[in-house]
Amino acid sequence: SCNAPCHSVLFDMVQAYSWNICRSPIAEAVFRKLATDAGAVDKWVIDSGATSDWNTGSSPDARGLACLRRHGIETNHRARQVTKEDFMSYDYILCMDESNLSDLKRKANSVKNYRAKIELLGSYDPEKQLIIKDPYYGSEEDFEKVYEQCVRCCKAFLDNNP
Repeated sequence: SCNAPCHSVLFDMVQAYSWNICRSPIAEAVFRKLATDAGAVDKWVIDSGATSDWNTGSSPDARGLACLRRHGIETNHRARQVTKEDFMSYDYILCMDESNLSDLKRKANSVKNYRAKIELLGSYDPEKQLIIKDPYYGSEEDFEKVYEQCVRCCKAFLDNNP
C-alpha cells in the first residue's frame, strides 16, 4: 500500500544463535523512523526477517528494545522467516555480515528471475564499517553500537534511494 513510486526493503539476519531478534529489528525500526521523519515512509514497504525459522513469532531481544526506547523508537516487530517470495517482492534485501550475504545469495539463486538487490547494510556506512556485528552475547554498549551503525547506514541508504 504505497503511493507511487514504491520501494521496498527487507532487513535480513541469518545467524542461528540470534534469529532475527537483535540486529535486523533494530535496522527495521531505525529505517522506519528515518523514513517517517523524512516524510517518505509511505513510499516504502519495510520489514525484517531471518533465514532460519527458530524464533518465528518472537519479540526482539529485550536489550535491543531498551536501546531503541532510549532513542524514542518503539517497534512491534515479530520474528519471521525470509521466504522465496521475498526475493521477488522486495527491491532490496539488506543484511548484516558476510555469512548473511552468501547465505542469501545462495537462496536467491534458487528463485528464478529474482529482483531483490542483496547487499550488506554496512556498505552504506559513511564510516566504512562494513560488518554490523551481532550484539547477542555482548553488552548494552554493543547494542548501542549496532543502533549507531544502523542509523548511519539507513540514513545513507535512504539518501541514495529517495
